[in-house]
Amino acid sequence: PKMMLKIILFAYSQKVYSCRRIETLIKENIPAMWLAAMQQPDFRTINEFRGERMKVLMDELFEAMIIKLIEDKYITLENYFLDGTKIEANANKYSFVWKKATEKFEAKLREKIQETLQHIHELTQLEAGNEPGDKQKTEVSESDLETVATELEEKIEALTEDIEKEPETNIRKEKRKERSQLKKSVKLIRENFLPRLAKYKEQNQIFGDRNSYSKTDKDATFMRMKEDHMKNGQLKAGYNVQMGTENQFILFYTIHQRPTDTRCFIPHLEKLSSTSLPMPRTVIADAGYGSEENYVYAVGEEKDPKFEFLIPYGSYIQEKTRKYKNDIKNAKNWTYREQDDYFICPNGRKVTFRKYQNKKNRSGYEQSFKIYECEDCTDCPLKAKCTKAKGNRQVHWNTIFEEMKAKAKTALECEEKAAIYAQRKIEVESVFGHIKGNRSFRRFSLRGLDKVHVEFGIVALAHN
Repeated sequence: PKMMLKIILFAYSQKVYSCRRIETLIKENIPAMWLAAMQQPDFRTINEFRGERMKVLMDELFEAMIIKLIEDKYITLENYFLDGTKIEANANKYSFVWKKATEKFEAKLREKIQETLQHIHELTQLEAGNEPGDKQKTEVSESDLETVATELEEKIEALTEDIEKEPETNIRKEKRKERSQLKKSVKLIRENFLPRLAKYKEQNQIFGDRNSYSKTDKDATFMRMKEDHMKNGQLKAGYNVQMGTENQFILFYTIHQRPTDTRCFIPHLEKLSSTSLPMPRTVIADAGYGSEENYVYAVGEEKDPKFEFLIPYGSYIQEKTRKYKNDIKNAKNWTYREQDDYFICPNGRKVTFRKYQNKKNRSGYEQSFKIYECEDCTDCPLKAKCTKAKGNRQVHWNTIFEEMKAKAKTALECEEKAAIYAQRKIEVESVFGHIKGNRSFRRFSLRGLDKVHVEFGIVALAHN
C-alpha cells in the first residue's frame, strides 16, 4: 500500500490522472520507477487500489498530513478560508433524470391506474378499487395492484374452466370476450403499471432532496458550470467541492451534491468538528454563505460559542452605495421609534407593528418575521416609489437576521479583520487556480460520492 500510494500521489502531482497513463508512467519515468522500486503494477491494480482500498485510508491519511503541517508550523488553523467550486462528474452530459418530470409522469400513471381499476370493477365484482361513484383513491400501492392482478388471474382460470365445460356457443363466445378483456388488464398491470411504479419509486429514492441526477453517475447532480461547452448555459453533472485553506494549503474538504454554497456551510463544518483536527478560530467566506441559518450556527450558544466569522451578507456591498442610502423603499433608511415599536415612512406616516409570522425556507429552517403595516397609504405621492402593493405598504422585519447582519458588518469594518478578509481571494481562489488551471484537474475519473471523495483527497494531498 505504501508503494501504491507513492505512485498515485506522484502521478497526480504530474497531472497524470488516468490509471493506464499511471501504468505507462511507472514504465517510462525514472522517478516513478524509483518510487515503485522497479515493480510494475498494471492499471487494474492501480484502479482497484485507488477506487476501493483507499476508501478506508483516505480520511486518516489526510488528517495525518494536516497534523504534520501544524507540527512543522506551516499552518496554525487560526484563519480558515472557506469556498466551494464545482467539478464535473465522470458522467454523460445528456443522460439526466429531472425530479419535476418524474413527478409529472408518476401523476399521469396514477390517473391511468385509477381509470383501469374503475374499468376492472365494472367488469368484475372484485374489490379492486372503489365503488363507481365513490371518490377515487389518489394513492395506489404496488401491493394493491399485485393483489388485483392475482385476483384477476384466478378469475381468468375460472373462466377458462367454464368455457371448456360450456356447451352453448354464444355463452362461450361472451365468456371468451370477458376473459380477453381481463387478460388485457392483467398484462397492463404486470408489464406496464408495476414496472413503472417501481422505476419511479427508485428514482425518488435516488433524488433525496435533489432536483436531478445523472443516469451514468447517480450521485452526481446537474449544476451550472463556468466551463460552458455548448455556450448556452447548459447544466452539467458535477459535485460541489467545499474546502478550507490557510497559506494555500488545503486544510479540509467535503464533497456535496447541492449546487449552492449556502446549504453546504453547516454540513462542512459539522464534518470538520467530527474529525481529530482542531476547530479554526475564525472562518472567512464570501457572501454566498451569508444566511441567517449559517450566522446562527457560527455564533453558537452563549456558553458554547463555536467560532468567529468574517462572512458578508448578500446586500453588504449594495448597502454602501449612495443609490441604496437614498432609496425610499428600503425600510433601513426610515426612522425607527424603538420605545413604541414603529417606523416613520418618508411621507411622515406611522408604519406600526401588526403581527409575528414564521416562514420556512427551502432548507427547512424556520425564520421569524415581525410584520409592520403603514396606517394609510391612500393618496400618498411617494407610493409608486415606495411599493408595488395595491394596499398599504408592509415591512417584513427579521429581527434575528438583522442582528446577525449588524454583527457581520461590525466585524468586516474593523481594520484588522478587513485585512484578513482581503486575503480570501489570494488564499482559496489561488488553490482552485492551481488545481483546475495549473494541474488541469477539471473532471473526476471515478464515479459515486465515496470514490469522488477519495479522488479529491488524492488531489488535495498532491497539492499540499
